[in-house]
Amino acid sequence: MKTVKKNNLTKDSIWLKEPESHDFPAAQDYLELLFKPSDAQKMVEKLKAAPTIIKKSKDILRASKLTLLPQTNIHVKENLKKVEKNKKLSPILLVRGEHELIIADGYHRLCCSYYLTEDLEVPCRLI
Repeated sequence: MKTVKKNNLTKDSIWLKEPESHDFPAAQDYLELLFKPSDAQKMVEKLKAAPTIIKKSKDILRASKLTLLPQTNIHVKENLKKVEKNKKLSPILLVRGEHELIIADGYHRLCCSYYLTEDLEVPCRLI
């Protein structure tokens, strides 16, 4: 795989400004595993209305307490190829848990951005 030039990376060069519409149902599917469906639906409505903010990929990963997926993970690899082809990634959808951050949608995109540079600014929605 061709290497992406890390010194040319900015949040605007690899991230869309707003989440894509299909991200919200994906977030709801995931959140329904953790919460009652009615509560998950309310969270997704809040995510839709929340402003897009900027956080660093390393901080999101640490707060989520999730492990960094390997670059060989099929979805991480697909996202890295997207960036290489100048296709932008969708912002990440986040929910504050009681003791950790819940990545409702965008875990693979987060891991991709971490491999590009852990200090990369990541647009996200946070409730």
